[in-house]
Amino acid sequence: MADRKLFAGAVIKRLRRTANMTQLALAEALDISPSYLNLIERNQRPLSARLMLLLADRFDFDPRQLVADQPGGGVDGLGRRLAAPMFDDLVVDRAELEEWLIAAPNAAEAFVRLFDSRSAGGDDNAPETLDPFQLVRTEIERWRNHFADLDAMAETLADELRLGAADLYGAIAERLRVNHQLTIRILPETVLPDIVRRLDLHARQLQLSEMLDPASRTFQAAALLGEIEAQAEIEGLVSGADLPDKVSKRLYHRHLSSYFAAALMMPYARFLRACEQTGYQIQVLQRRFGASFEQVAHRLTTMQRVGARGLPFFMIRIDRSGLVSKRFAGASNASLVESAHRCPLWEIHRVFDRPLEERSQLIGLEDGSTWFTLSRAVQGVGTGVNGYFPEFAVGLGLSADMAAGLYYARGIDLSTESATPVGLGCPACTRDKCPQRSAAPKNRTLKFDELESGLTPYSFVND
Repeated sequence: MADRKLFAGAVIKRLRRTANMTQLALAEALDISPSYLNLIERNQRPLSARLMLLLADRFDFDPRQLVADQPGGGVDGLGRRLAAPMFDDLVVDRAELEEWLIAAPNAAEAFVRLFDSRSAGGDDNAPETLDPFQLVRTEIERWRNHFADLDAMAETLADELRLGAADLYGAIAERLRVNHQLTIRILPETVLPDIVRRLDLHARQLQLSEMLDPASRTFQAAALLGEIEAQAEIEGLVSGADLPDKVSKRLYHRHLSSYFAAALMMPYARFLRACEQTGYQIQVLQRRFGASFEQVAHRLTTMQRVGARGLPFFMIRIDRSGLVSKRFAGASNASLVESAHRCPLWEIHRVFDRPLEERSQLIGLEDGSTWFTLSRAVQGVGTGVNGYFPEFAVGLGLSADMAAGLYYARGIDLSTESATPVGLGCPACTRDKCPQRSAAPKNRTLKFDELESGLTPYSFVND
């Protein structure tokens, strides 16, 4: 994987056009000939390491974005879509997908957009029927879940609030009261049985459920403060996203308000410094910033400030059935986040049995990449009706070659040979002889032997 040539013509062309530069101007900036740049943009020449460094230096461009911005999510993104049942009669291997991306990146992107539109029940003339959650997630990942203006504003506000009180929740409550004539009131669960937050403009109150823990109360108060004081910045991001309907715009607005709240609770520079000092030990970060495990995990995916980047974590949250309710790739480019299915060999599925225990695991994917992951069960807000409280599993991860400095990786062999082989779910996984396999892989011909029976009923022809 490390030696694979990188063809990024579509990304370079988009970068050049965003900078309003001609091929001649960009070629001069990169100290190469216009004809060579033309070949790169047409994917007839790979991008060299020297040019990647020049791009990063002269345009403040993160080289990892070259992979993240591949049309359709790259080979893995195309492969996931081609795993749909409608393509079962086709056998499209990885090499063919790589050739497609090199030869016709725009055609690959067009296929992805059409496929996603059809899958969401839409068509070319009805873009409003697209899944609003996917539209918003696409916009979030376009920013790699880092919104610099919101971070800067939240950091300035956090410093200002610290001057008035050491208790952030109390400082936010006082600012809401003095500057915006809003008070915070904690109400019994019987009064707010089905909601955790209500803004009563008539009474000028932010009403919070008593079921919220201290970290969640601070978060809800910070989100409201962000909606008021960062209104212009948030609305500017929403309008600039060009989302097609009110639902997706409101979802995006909610995400940005939550982003501001997390940035206010965990100001960028202080949070990054604490991460580096502690080896990203989440329990310490929770105590230091008064946040929950999930809030810290989410914040770790946002640390991509130019000149002060944190480690590129991804985050995913699932329930016991494996259904995903949150997924943020950040700058990780992790296919584990994008996959429609998950592998039961991943420790994230085991944490429900050991609440509050953090389980680390080194996993290796079929594409040769190795990832260090950390998983833990968390409890949602609920009343325990019929003895049931909502539960979720939160998974964090980053590329194993960046995990050496983590507190959780101390004493762990991070070599590829030590990794647990994990797939992207049985339909997308072509590892044979896996006793945990529950379904046959897509685009593989099944084999049958009347004289033998293996550990799995699915035997297939592999490449």
